[in-house]
Amino acid sequence: MGAELQVGFVGNPNCGKTTLFNAYTGARLKVANWPGVTVEKKEGAMKYHDTKFRLVDLPGIYSLTSYTMEEKLTRQYILESDVDVIIDVADASALERNLYLTLQLIELGKPVVLALNMMDIVEERGMEIDMHRLPEMLGIPVIPVSARKRTGLDILMHAVAHHKEKRKDSNLEHHHPDQEKSHHRHEHHDEYTVVYSDEIEDKIDAIILRLRSNNMEVANYRWYAIKLLEMDEEIMAECKVDVSDLVDRSYETDIINQKYDFIEEIVEECLVNKNKKAQATDKADRWLTGKYTGIPCFLLIMAAVFFLTFTIGDWLAGGFEAALDVITGAASSGLAAIGAGEVLQSLIVDGIISGVGGVLTFLPNIFILFLALAFLEDSGYMARVAYVMDSLMSKLGLSGRAFIPMILGFGCSVPAVMASRALEDPRDRRRTVLVTPFMSCSARLPIYVLFSDMFFGKWAMAAAFSMYLIGMVAAILIAFVLNKTDKKKEMNPLLIELPEYKTPNARTIAIYVWDKVKDYLSKAGTTIFVASIIIWFLLSFGTSGMVDDMSESFGAAIGHVIAPILAPAGLGMWQIAVALISGLAAKEVVVSSFAVLFGIANINSAEGMMGLMSTLGEYGFGALNAYSLMVFCLLYVPCVATLAVVHREMKSWKWTGVSVLLQLGTAWLAATLIFQIGSLFL
Repeated sequence: MGAELQVGFVGNPNCGKTTLFNAYTGARLKVANWPGVTVEKKEGAMKYHDTKFRLVDLPGIYSLTSYTMEEKLTRQYILESDVDVIIDVADASALERNLYLTLQLIELGKPVVLALNMMDIVEERGMEIDMHRLPEMLGIPVIPVSARKRTGLDILMHAVAHHKEKRKDSNLEHHHPDQEKSHHRHEHHDEYTVVYSDEIEDKIDAIILRLRSNNMEVANYRWYAIKLLEMDEEIMAECKVDVSDLVDRSYETDIINQKYDFIEEIVEECLVNKNKKAQATDKADRWLTGKYTGIPCFLLIMAAVFFLTFTIGDWLAGGFEAALDVITGAASSGLAAIGAGEVLQSLIVDGIISGVGGVLTFLPNIFILFLALAFLEDSGYMARVAYVMDSLMSKLGLSGRAFIPMILGFGCSVPAVMASRALEDPRDRRRTVLVTPFMSCSARLPIYVLFSDMFFGKWAMAAAFSMYLIGMVAAILIAFVLNKTDKKKEMNPLLIELPEYKTPNARTIAIYVWDKVKDYLSKAGTTIFVASIIIWFLLSFGTSGMVDDMSESFGAAIGHVIAPILAPAGLGMWQIAVALISGLAAKEVVVSSFAVLFGIANINSAEGMMGLMSTLGEYGFGALNAYSLMVFCLLYVPCVATLAVVHREMKSWKWTGVSVLLQLGTAWLAATLIFQIGSLFL
């Protein structure tokens, strides 16, 4: 068996790299039909025949010029690692745009195999790619694949295994029909894929000679010479040879333009019917990204998502509620039959089953929400949301790029905060990390479902949907204030590729939804399980041992200290204070805490909600208090996992503390305003 081959997956954002990587490795990395999903390199392994491969999925980039964090990471890996073969994954439906990176990779001098992905879109548009002429002009193998349909995968790895020692194929052929009468002094056309003008080629040859004469040992002299002509800062700092007499200015623009001239020549020769495009994307974008229709369309789409989450989710939840009733009854009877002690019965029935089981009954709602979000991501719509919101954020003086991590916050705050790495400016990253947790993550959904169903009747969906709107408004306003207090203000406009709309891939959606559901179940079996036991203990024991009256428990003592602070927001019950503290473990625990606090065995059932509503009503807790509680849960400190990621990204306890205080202050102020103003009218 041969040595392990290290293969790097490189390509433009949204070209299907991660989907292809997942198809080979069986990994379940997040994929979506919008750019910026991969912000760090991921590794996996596979075996093809007798060859072992170490595969590395790198962030999507448009070029190897080190401006953004993604470009720096990818270029550093390619230059410094022992990568054997580079798989350049290109969107075949956008060949002209993708080939610029291809030409840069070829110039590195390492073996490159071009994987033409999304060939199904090419066929749908009525276009064809000449698969014989394209490898002739590039001098590398070109393999058509479909990451979504998992076709061409074996052929691609076969090409990688056989191309590992080759820098170029022997069939490199340049015709250059418009230059047949010229006499190029360098005769490089049978040697290099891209050949520049005589002026630039003269300088490249002179720089190479200078590097060699000064014993400058580099892997690829031509690539270093080109980068020195472009006045690349990293290469100029690394190169100890003086070439100032040869490089009188930056030739970067000239080199870029000449690359694109060659790309036009490739497209002209290799792409047939290139003007025959599908118009569906343009027609849809007239409404979905229109100046006046973009934001209303986004709000309508999200409203539809919540309509499905409530209607279908609540219908499916009925089965879970019935099952929980059976489990609760069986557990009570079984424990009594074996003569279990009062403490053990209370722990299992009132603590574990009420806490964990109450959260699990919301699983159908969570499932529908993730299914809808996966559909929107894979269809290509989420990129449009960032584009649409950019116009609003720009008017507030904010970076449009910051809205991409914020959108991810609809699913989970942890990857959303991590996605802030894609932002170039450190100030933008800090502001984004601070405001992203204000976006309503899926863990808060059980809170919205429970209290909106209990107190708002037919307006339940509207009440829950308003939480997502309030979260977005709060995040944007806080970011605006932070931007205004920043002494050094820079505009960082959003530059984002709007991908073609496509039919969502069933396998991609299934993996996405299953991973989210699995995480939810895992949390129910670990974090929520432990939290439910802790809450039960705090409420069942006091200084005198086990208590019959919760008001004498340790939990009540803690809640009574905090309750006066929450009273202006209409949340002055010690039980609510305890539930909010428990939510630091995971926001779903707020619901399980209410189940334990008020002894509700099946809190999401009609009977359970009526019982809880009646009990809360005895304390004067009504619809206004419920809405204030929902807003507080939306805006206050996120779960411990998110705080850990905030600290890791900020690399500062000071800014982590600022994040905690900012969210607590915002939550208290918003909930208090809602309750106090609402009390004037109700």
